[in-house]
Amino acid sequence: MSVTIDIAGLPTERITFAPSPLAELCMALHALSQPAHHPRLTSWTTATAASLDPCLADRLLEAEFMWRSSFSDIFMAFAGIPGGTGLPAATLAEELDVLDRLDDERFVTAALEHCWPALYDEGGHPSPLHDPAARAKSLEAAAARGPRQLEFSVRLLDDTAGVRVWMRRLLEDCDEAFFAETWRRVESGQSADARHKTEVLRRKGLPAALKEVSTALSVDEGRTTITADKMTQGSTRATDHRIGTGLVFVPTNFGWPHLLVLHAPGWRPVVHYPLGTSEPASAPGSVELLQRRMEALAHPMRMRLCRSLARAPYTTSELATAYGISAPEVSRHLAVLKKAGLMHTRRQGRYAQHQLDLTAVARIGSDFIEGILR
Repeated sequence: MSVTIDIAGLPTERITFAPSPLAELCMALHALSQPAHHPRLTSWTTATAASLDPCLADRLLEAEFMWRSSFSDIFMAFAGIPGGTGLPAATLAEELDVLDRLDDERFVTAALEHCWPALYDEGGHPSPLHDPAARAKSLEAAAARGPRQLEFSVRLLDDTAGVRVWMRRLLEDCDEAFFAETWRRVESGQSADARHKTEVLRRKGLPAALKEVSTALSVDEGRTTITADKMTQGSTRATDHRIGTGLVFVPTNFGWPHLLVLHAPGWRPVVHYPLGTSEPASAPGSVELLQRRMEALAHPMRMRLCRSLARAPYTTSELATAYGISAPEVSRHLAVLKKAGLMHTRRQGRYAQHQLDLTAVARIGSDFIEGILR
């Protein structure tokens, strides 16, 4: 599972690192609505939530599915304007002006993005603004989020212009209430990070720059495809003539553990990455390795073997005797655990002793959480 970005023929100078105040506001709103995803932001989310005007908090609930369970592309409107720069603006007000330029169909489809996860990679699906079946599907998905969300979605489809005005005012009020101060605090660090990674890209090349962005990103030897290791499937191109050529990397202080890849049809690709200081000292393995480890531990006999291997080192013969199975069968189970990186083997004379790697096993829980949220 992964999201790929086709960069064949993309000039290096069209790869940009730049902060986006609107994208960061999205992540700040997400952190407020899902504080359990962001334990490192507990002091900020607790203080900010406590200081919110009740009326503003109420209004945020109406549209929160755009940042709570998914991250609406409207917060990266700069990537969806045909003929635009394809780059974030310097201020929130300027980015909201760019959002105002997004046509109604793109705005509505992006706002109701959570209704279309299976079609995200396919262009040409009907618009809920014009197609009755698409409208019904969108409203059904919104209803599952709650009555406020359903009411908001109906308003969005019936009075798109009015909701767009309402939405801009909501984001401006968030800026006044808490985000302006927050952005002043984090913007300089994000700009410095963008400059640093731009210099790494220029001096050391794309693989080195991607390594600094996230361990979940890689590029093939031919420098034609960037792969984001995520528990989702998708693809996009950075050289689509319909929208313009380019790839943008946007840093975030509020995003960890999320690594977002905008890959909507007809939008320029964007990678929204958490700043490196938030990554654990011991970087997690790939989603494939996580799956292999969970499958390795799910087998009943391997679970029983792990009970012994967690306590002390054992030889294959000792395990075979203890569990009443053949030595070759034990060896097969041990090979699965070893391939998953969950076991150490060391030689003591002519004996090979096996022991469970408790640190690797303990990381599975946090790796799983990070993997599904990435």
